[in-house]
Amino acid sequence: MPSQWTKSFRDQFDELQQGYEQLIARRNIKAPLGNNIYDRWTYPVLTAAHTPIYWRFDLDEQTNPFLMERMGINATFNAGAMLYQGKYLLMVRVEGNDRKSFFAVAESPNGIDQFRFWDMPVILPQTGDPDVNVYDMRLVDHQDGWIYGLFCTERKDKKLLHDTTAAEAQCGIVRTKNLVEWERLPDLITYSGQQRNVVLHPEFIDGKYALYTRPQDGFISVGSGGGIGWGLCDDMTKAEIKEETIVDAKIYHTIKEVKNGQGPAPLKTKDGWLHLAHGVRNTAAGLRYVLYLFMTDLEKPWIVTHRPGGYFIAPYGDERVGDVSNVAFSNGWIINDKEEVFIYYASADTRMHVATSTLDQLVDYVKNTPEDPLYSHLCVQQRVDLIKKNMDIIKSLPAS
Repeated sequence: MPSQWTKSFRDQFDELQQGYEQLIARRNIKAPLGNNIYDRWTYPVLTAAHTPIYWRFDLDEQTNPFLMERMGINATFNAGAMLYQGKYLLMVRVEGNDRKSFFAVAESPNGIDQFRFWDMPVILPQTGDPDVNVYDMRLVDHQDGWIYGLFCTERKDKKLLHDTTAAEAQCGIVRTKNLVEWERLPDLITYSGQQRNVVLHPEFIDGKYALYTRPQDGFISVGSGGGIGWGLCDDMTKAEIKEETIVDAKIYHTIKEVKNGQGPAPLKTKDGWLHLAHGVRNTAAGLRYVLYLFMTDLEKPWIVTHRPGGYFIAPYGDERVGDVSNVAFSNGWIINDKEEVFIYYASADTRMHVATSTLDQLVDYVKNTPEDPLYSHLCVQQRVDLIKKNMDIIKSLPAS
């Protein structure tokens, strides 16, 4: 039994609950020194501590007299997102201390703070070959009337049973009308290898479902594959892509030289489809994940029309520290009726953040930021041209 020197069970519970409610109620504030492309917000919108106490602690004094955390949460990250019945919802990848991930919905009234998890995690139906682990669901409110969730399902590589690290990645598919009851559909079939980042286009293309893929040779390494692919299928209840075309390839000595993948589904604008993606390069400290934007044609979404050079968001400050350092990753964003855009990104595979902008700002950024010319001397020339232009403007300004 507890020592006489410890607080009572009820007092400990009340302290836990009070701290939790204070965290949920904390107001977020814009971070200083913006770049006029987007605003970062100071506090993460979700951390492991945002998960409900009753997910982690046995609250029965008879079975847990010391009020110990029985089933810890390690991280909350890589969330899909959508606006649903006026609320900002994140479909969060929640990772327990046991390394197993599951999905859970967190809801906010304004998209920047006060995120609170729904009472129960998602009960994910299984196929005949159960998921060992699940990752990074993209939510898409499709033209056909269903809300689809596409995610990575990890299973043991049965060809390498002796290797306890060998895994296979494929695209799992579920659909729902209410985000509570889920119908599991067969995994996506492709013929280009494993699939870890697959995203459903929100509209039909020539009467077919369109998907952005990332063919890869292995669970982690894309090998000879990689790039953001594009393929069509007739029926999401038995989804099969027979042919993939690379929309946005990985490129030597860029932010996406190792691999890249589509983030959330693209946003439709009058100028084209606006895409958010992640790019990966190698460094002496390991892989570095950043986010970048590009735009594709409105009628032919597999054709890139604008690709601004460099990264859009990179891990900054404390965001660089966590389970997997130096990683910014996004698979969810929301546009509201004011055309404000909420970009949800995870840092270091540990926590969730938000950056906010407007559709006009993002379209301007994509259309008018110069493309990477791929050679250092050409990058210098781009900058010299900008400097000269700006110096002429400064010289023409009236004296203050």
